[in-house]
Amino acid sequence: MVVERDGLDVKQLSRVFKALSNPNRLQIYLEVLSHRQSGIAAPEAGCGIADLIGKLSVGAPTISHHVKELVDAGLVTVEKNGKFVTCHLNEEMQKHLNLFFG
Repeated sequence: MVVERDGLDVKQLSRVFKALSNPNRLQIYLEVLSHRQSGIAAPEAGCGIADLIGKLSVGAPTISHHVKELVDAGLVTVEKNGKFVTCHLNEEMQKHLNLFFG
C-alpha cells in the first residue's frame, strides 16, 4: 500500500527529500526558486547553469550532476537552447510541497 499526502506518494516525497539533503542541490534549488520568486515571468524566470557555477564555486560537471538529481526528483526542469541550459522550477511539485509543509 502506498501512502499519499497532498497528491504525492511517500516514494516521491522520499526522492524529493533525498535530493534536497545534499547542500549543493539545496543551494541550486534555492537559486532556481529565488529566480522564480523575483517576479520575472516564465520562461525568463529560469536560472542558467553558468549562473549556478559562479555562485556555488563548483565545476560544471558537478553542477550538471546535481541538476540531474533535481530533475529526477521532479523539483526542476531544464531547457536547452544551443549550448545554454536553463533550470526552471517545477511549479506543480512546488504546489505539492507548499501543501505538504503548509
